[in-house]
Amino acid sequence: MTWLHTWVGLLVCWVLLLIFFAGTLSYYRHDISLWTKPELHKNVIQSYDASLIEPELDKAQQYLSQHAEGARDWRISFPTDRKPYLSYSWQTQPEAGQRRGKFIEHVVQKDQEQLITDVRQTKGGNFFYRLHFDLHYMPAKIARWIVGFCTMFMLIALISGIVIHKRIFKDFFSFRRNKGSRSWLDAHNVSSVLALPYHLMITYTGLVTLMAMYMPWAVITAYDGDSKTFSKELRPSRVQVKPIGETADTVQLTSLLPQIHEILGDTPIRQVVINNPGDRNSRVNVYKDTGETVTDRRTAIVFNAVDGKLMNSGVEPDSGAQNTHDTLIALHTGRFSAPALRLLFFVSGILGCAMIATGTLLWANKIRQKQQKQLKQGNKTTLGLRLVEGLNLTFIAGLPLAASAFFYANRLLPLDMVNRAQWEANSFFLVLVTLGVIACFKRTLSVWRAVLALSGLSLIAIPVLNALTSDSNLLSNMSQGQWSLAGFDIICSIIGLSLLFARSKLSQRHKQPAKRQHDAPRTGLPLGSSAMNKEA
Repeated sequence: MTWLHTWVGLLVCWVLLLIFFAGTLSYYRHDISLWTKPELHKNVIQSYDASLIEPELDKAQQYLSQHAEGARDWRISFPTDRKPYLSYSWQTQPEAGQRRGKFIEHVVQKDQEQLITDVRQTKGGNFFYRLHFDLHYMPAKIARWIVGFCTMFMLIALISGIVIHKRIFKDFFSFRRNKGSRSWLDAHNVSSVLALPYHLMITYTGLVTLMAMYMPWAVITAYDGDSKTFSKELRPSRVQVKPIGETADTVQLTSLLPQIHEILGDTPIRQVVINNPGDRNSRVNVYKDTGETVTDRRTAIVFNAVDGKLMNSGVEPDSGAQNTHDTLIALHTGRFSAPALRLLFFVSGILGCAMIATGTLLWANKIRQKQQKQLKQGNKTTLGLRLVEGLNLTFIAGLPLAASAFFYANRLLPLDMVNRAQWEANSFFLVLVTLGVIACFKRTLSVWRAVLALSGLSLIAIPVLNALTSDSNLLSNMSQGQWSLAGFDIICSIIGLSLLFARSKLSQRHKQPAKRQHDAPRTGLPLGSSAMNKEA
C-alpha cells in the first residue's frame, strides 16, 4: 500500500496540482470574471427585484428585437448572487466551418436607462473553470480522459493513504518543526486529514461529472448507441429545436409572467432564453434561480414562442438515482453554497494543493537523502530526481505567479489587441514554461525565494492594479457593498502575504551555522533536512 500510495501520487501529482489549483479558483469563477471586466465596476451591480421583472422583460425584448435580429438565440439574465447584474446577450449564427456563433453581451446599468456595450475581451474566471477539466491547447475529449485518469489515481492515493497511516488522527495533532522530512510528513498529514472529507468528495464527484463519458456502456446497451434519445428522455426541457425557415412574430414575453409565477411562486427567475427568435419553430425557456438548493438541476419552463402555449412545466422524470447524481454534481461545483461555505470549500481546495505539494516534496527529500553518499563523492543527482525537483519548482512555486500574470495581462494588454482573451491564457502558460526552463539549469533556494517573492508581491499589488486601471478601488468597493470585487482584492492580498511568509521561512532556514555549510548540496529542495537547506 505504501508503494501504491507513493507511485500513484507521484506519477500524476503535477497535473493534479494544476487541476486542484484551477478548480479551487473556480469557486470564485463569476467573481473573477467580474473583476476582469472593469467596465462593469461602476453603477452596474444590483440585486434581484421581483417588482421590476415585468418592465425589465419588456425593455429587454424591445432591445433584442432591434439589435439582435437574426440571432441564434436571445438571453435575458437577471441578477443573482453570483452574477449580480442584468444583461442582454445573444449568439449569432455560426459562420462556415464554425460550430458556434459569436457571443455578444450588453449589461444594463442600475438606472435602467443606459447599457454598457463596450466590454474588453477576456476569458475571466471561465479560463480556470475550463482549465481544471479541459486543460488547454488540446482537444477537450482527450483532456477529459487525461483528467479522469489522474482523478482515479488521486482516489487510489487517498484510499491507500488512509490505510497506511494507522496513526493518521494522532499524527494530525503532531507537527514537528525544523525536522527535515519528518516536518514534511507532518505537513502532508495535517493538510490531508484536515480536509479529508472534502478531498474524498471532490475526487469522487469529479469522476461522476463525466461518468457517461468514462462508462458509456449502459447507455449504449439500453439505447442501441442512440445517446441523443437518452439525453432527450433524461432532460426533455433542454432538447434543442431547429428553425424551419418560416418567419413568425415572437409572443410578448410579459404575457407569459402569470403562468410563470403560477409555476414558480416566489422563486426568482434566473434567465429567459428564446431559441430561434422570429422563426415559427421558436421556444421560450425560463430558468429559475435554484439558490441554495443542493440538488442543482437546470430545468426549464418551455413555451411556444409564437402562441405562448405551455409545452413543459419544468417537471422532468425523477428517480433516486437521478437525484443522487444531481446532488453529487452540485457538491462538486458548490453552486448552492452560501459565502461562508464557499470560502470553506476554497480553503479546503488550498489544503488539497498543499497535500499534493508536500507529498512530492517529501518524496524528493527522501530520494536526495538516499543519494547523499553519491553527492559527497562528486557524482550528480539522478535524472529522475532533477526532473522531480524541476517540476516542483515550476508548479508549486509557479502556479500562483502564473495566475498573477493572467490578471496583470487582463489589465495591461491593449484593448484592441487581436485574440486578446487568448493572450491572457498564453501569459499564464508562458510563466510556467519560463520557470520550467530556469528549473532545467538551477533549482536552488535562491530561485525558490525569488519566485515566491515575485508571486507574493505581485498578488499583494492586485488592489493597486485594480485602482489604477478601473473606476473603483478596494475602499470604494467596500463602501458601496460590492463585496465580489472587494473580496477578490482581499483574497489576493492574503495569498500574497502567505507566499511572502513562506519566502521568509526559507530565508531563515538558509541562515545555518557556518560549521555545517560543507554538508550542503549544490542544488536542493527548500525546507528539507538541515543539511539540505543550504546552497553551495
